Amino acid sequence: MSDDGILHFNPWMDFNDRPPAENPFGCDPEPEQIAIFLDTVFSWCEGLIPLRGFVDKGQGRDGKPHNIWIPADDTAPEKLATFAAWANREGTAVYVIPGTVAEQGQARAADVLQMQAIVVDLDAGDIPAKLDHVTRHLGAPTLIIESGGRTPEGAAKLHVWWKLTEPAEGEDLATLCRLRGEIAVKVGGDTHFRSAHQPIRVPGTVYHKGGHQRLVQIREHRAVEVDLADFAERVAEMPPLPGVGLASDLSAPATKPGIDAVLTTPVREGAVDDWSRFQGASAAIGHYIRLVHEGRLDPFAGWEAICGYNAAMLRPSWPLDRLQAEAERLWALHVKRNGPPLLRAARTDVPASPLPTFSLGALLDDTSPMPEDIIGPRLLTPGGLLVLGGAPKVGKSDFLISWLVHMAAGVPFLGFTPPRPLRVFYLQAEIQYHYLRERMQQIALPAAVIAAARDTFIATPKLKLLLDAEGVARVAEAIRAAFPDAPPDIIVIDPIRNLFDGGPDGGGENDNAAMMFFLKDRVESLREAINPEAGVILAHHTRKATRQQVKDDPFLALSGASALRGFYTTGLLMHLPDEDSTIRRLEIELRNGPALPGKLIDKVKGEWVELNPMNERLVRKEAGAKLDAERLRKGDVILTILHEEAAAGRFYTTTQFGEAFENKAGLGSKYTIRDRIGVLTTKGQIKFLRDGRPFGMAVVRSRFGYLVVEAMRFGTETQIDPDTGEVLGEGQPVLPSHYKCASTGACLQVENPAIWVYPEGLDD
Repeated sequence: MSDDGILHFNPWMDFNDRPPAENPFGCDPEPEQIAIFLDTVFSWCEGLIPLRGFVDKGQGRDGKPHNIWIPADDTAPEKLATFAAWANREGTAVYVIPGTVAEQGQARAADVLQMQAIVVDLDAGDIPAKLDHVTRHLGAPTLIIESGGRTPEGAAKLHVWWKLTEPAEGEDLATLCRLRGEIAVKVGGDTHFRSAHQPIRVPGTVYHKGGHQRLVQIREHRAVEVDLADFAERVAEMPPLPGVGLASDLSAPATKPGIDAVLTTPVREGAVDDWSRFQGASAAIGHYIRLVHEGRLDPFAGWEAICGYNAAMLRPSWPLDRLQAEAERLWALHVKRNGPPLLRAARTDVPASPLPTFSLGALLDDTSPMPEDIIGPRLLTPGGLLVLGGAPKVGKSDFLISWLVHMAAGVPFLGFTPPRPLRVFYLQAEIQYHYLRERMQQIALPAAVIAAARDTFIATPKLKLLLDAEGVARVAEAIRAAFPDAPPDIIVIDPIRNLFDGGPDGGGENDNAAMMFFLKDRVESLREAINPEAGVILAHHTRKATRQQVKDDPFLALSGASALRGFYTTGLLMHLPDEDSTIRRLEIELRNGPALPGKLIDKVKGEWVELNPMNERLVRKEAGAKLDAERLRKGDVILTILHEEAAAGRFYTTTQFGEAFENKAGLGSKYTIRDRIGVLTTKGQIKFLRDGRPFGMAVVRSRFGYLVVEAMRFGTETQIDPDTGEVLGEGQPVLPSHYKCASTGACLQVENPAIWVYPEGLDD
């Protein structure tokens, strides 16, 4: 350990310089470095760590990959060290996916549940300059690892790690992967780390590539952690490294040509171009086969396009029999992988219609009646798309079912009016059959509404399918069977997430291109196949957002890409303005009509009702007072528990306390507890202790520390003044070292720990 607090590792770099060891390669794994790495990357994660053993290239030997999964617990260092020793004897490199999964055999990006560290792989170019750039703009890293490889200039290739203050999961996990890719683009690192399942070498193991045996070694280790949100701001503010970042990333030639290049670039015989005639023909045929399979081209037009490419771009062209055989082979393979096609009927007798255009005069002179709303006023118009968003468990599906049943009965619901009884197809992918029927039977609906909607409301149980090309075809067939006489007026998909298909590139909901593909090529294709005038309703989740953010712009809370908001004609967002109240607020955004005010809604005796926003607080004054009292009660309970737990010899950080006392003493969820602790720390009723060693606890390296309340004492042993013999009380006094600034939220050092100071005007 140097004077600057950084742990420097300097093992021998090359096995030729190292003394002989008890293995064929003369270089042994180092368990100490393995343990440090596991603490940085997995110490707070739960689940299994996926490990990979690959035979490094250049050794003149082959071998199958060897995959194992070890628990992310105290046994991990020993197990990984054992695996590393075996791998070294076999000439095998040790890689790890730096996240945990739930089960053995899982290793895909979608399987990764938690990650707690961000990495950039600097493997080319001026690596010292790149390291200096990320350190200057992102802060000192937790680990700098020499991966064993060398650049042509002789510089060591590096893995640079920042440890987070807590594991990332769900939406935060997607943010972590996005940041890994953004850092790599800005400094010319390895962009493969955009994916959660990208493996990386483990320090303390041995590099064997190209006949060189070196230790994958930790160059520097610092006991630092970063907050994900703060780190994301640093990444956003970091400029690209001049001559290396974004511009060079965009100008780099693609390893595989895009389809536009394939369809417009001639290819000559003999592979004298960037790709061969076979590669070009296969790519073009595959492109048109996908269009035919998804119903965007009829089969005749698809074959014409393939023949046109053959004639225009292949020099010389393929014989038609060979072209047909290749097309049939690729078609059979595509159908096998993606299921039955959604074929568009050929319309050879009807020429393509011109794009519709209208002059200003024609628009002003057209006074014909407006199309009838499917749901008024202008909430769902013919051919329109409505997105209903809400956090999980906010009551979104319950509200949606009640609303749809009223629409199927032709009865107004909370001011939303159908022109007649509507035919509704409810495609839902969350609730299994028995629980779906239970929910239907529990929803309080008027008998007349139920009687009128018995045959016009059709729902599916939880479906195990994606809304890909095959899924669209299957759903279209089910809708036609459910409504054989007339197509439905409304098609509902609940939720998007469980049926989402991002297209051939496999993008997720946060990818604008993938979201547009899903909306245009899946949702619109389904509507087009059933009833082009039908209204579509999509149920969708919201991302994590503060109540103030939801208040400022509610629809920014919708999960996923911004393309969704630009595509829909109506947005509804259901949220809880007050977590201690059951009242929901329904925000409304219209494209096809004048703005509608939001609604306050609640369930009374099992039925959804609309509340008057002008006098809601006045008529519920007693309820409001009860909610205020409940918040104070929770604060008092938290303070009391911290006193009692300290007396029992236990300290807690904010996260640990929330997890330990979730749903205990009426405190609610861990998120509710964290919110209450946040208020108490701002008001000065809770402060922090960083160094717990005088009490037998560890030093906390996170942003704040252990929670401390006024007059807290640790343990129950009687304390006596050694000079006077005076009994000072039971337990050792616990004095804070830091507090939360009420103005900025920063963690500041306490000036006099013996005097407990409250911020002016904020104490209760």
